[in-house]
Amino acid sequence: MCILLAYNIVSVFYAVKAMSTQSNDSVRPIRWQDTELLLLDQRYLPQRQEWLRLSTAPAVAQAIKDLVIRGAPAIGITAAWGLVLSLMQHRNVVEAEQRSRIAEDIKVLAAARPTAVNLVWALERVSRSLQAGRDIDAVIKEAVLISERIQLDDVAANYRMGELGAEFIKPGSVVLTHCNAGSLATGGYGTALGVIRKAWSDGLIDKVYACETRPWLQGTRLTAWELQQDGIPVTLITDSAAAWLMTQKQVDWVITGADRVASNGDVANKIGTRNLAGLCQLHTTQMMVVAPLSTIDPHTSSGAEIEIEQRQGEELTKIGDWDINAGHMHVWNPVFDLTPADWVDVLVTEKGALTAPGSSSIVRLFEA
Repeated sequence: MCILLAYNIVSVFYAVKAMSTQSNDSVRPIRWQDTELLLLDQRYLPQRQEWLRLSTAPAVAQAIKDLVIRGAPAIGITAAWGLVLSLMQHRNVVEAEQRSRIAEDIKVLAAARPTAVNLVWALERVSRSLQAGRDIDAVIKEAVLISERIQLDDVAANYRMGELGAEFIKPGSVVLTHCNAGSLATGGYGTALGVIRKAWSDGLIDKVYACETRPWLQGTRLTAWELQQDGIPVTLITDSAAAWLMTQKQVDWVITGADRVASNGDVANKIGTRNLAGLCQLHTTQMMVVAPLSTIDPHTSSGAEIEIEQRQGEELTKIGDWDINAGHMHVWNPVFDLTPADWVDVLVTEKGALTAPGSSSIVRLFEA
C-alpha cells in the first residue's frame, strides 16, 4: 500500500509538472469532450490538422486500424475511451443484451492492432468497472475516471522517463530516432522523444536526426513535424542512410520507443528498428529503448511469441492515388520487427532505467 501511494504521489507530481510546463511540449493528440472522443488525424499531418470526432467503439477501432492514431501508449488510451463510448451507447439496453454488446465492442477494440500490448492492458483496466448488477451510470462514471487516469498517468510517466533517459546523454551528443515515439504516439510529451526533448532542453544534444520510416513516413510526417512545433531542429534521413550517418557523424545514441517488450527484454517496434540496433553493434553507437511499464508484457517470455502484424501491400506500391506497378507485384509488409534484448544498451521505464535489460531485472521492475 505504501509503495502504491508513493507511486501515485510521484505520478501526480509529474502530471502536474507536465500540465504546467510549456517548454518543448505543445502537442496533444487525444481529447475527451463530454460524450465524444476527438483524435488528431495523423494521416493528414503535416499538410493539415484535422480532428476526427468519434462516438462509438467500432468507429474508434476503425480509427486505430486506419492509423488515425498510432503508437502503443496512444492506442491504449484511445481504446480505453472507446470502451467508455460503448458503455454510453448501450446505457439504455437491458442488462443481458447490454453486457453482450459491450463484450463484442471490447473484442472489436482488442483486435484493432494486435502487436500493441497497451491496447489490451487499457481495456482490462477499464473493464474492471464492469460488474453484474451495478448501476450503469456508476459504471460509466468510474470508467471515465479510469480512462482519465490512464491518460494522465501516461503523460506523467513520459516526463519521468524523459528525465531518466536524459541522464545517459552526455553534452554534445548526436542522436537518431526512428518512427514516431513522441506526443503523437502517447498522451503527450512522448517516450523516445520525451528523452530527446528533455536532453535538448538541458543543452545535452547538438543534433537530432530522424529516419523517414517507410512505408508510412512517420519520421518525415510526424516526428519532424512535432519537433518543429516545439522548436527543436531535426535533420531527416532516408532509412537506408543510417549506416553511413553513423560512420560519418558518429551518432552517440539511437533512441526509439516500443510497441511491446517481452519479459526477457526483447523489443517489438516499428520495422527498421532491428536494422538500427544491429548497426549500433557495428559502430560506437548505443541503443536506448524508452517504454512505459504498460508496454512490457510479463506473459510473453520472448520476442518469438509476439505476433507481428502484416498490412496491405498497397502501402508499399501506392504513392497517394498513383499505383506504382498497377497491382502486379507481390508484397511482404510486416509493420514491426524484433530487436533482441542483448542489443539494447538501456531500457528506460517510468520505474527505472535498466542497463543490459533481461528477465531478472524486468521482474524487479514489476515487484517495485
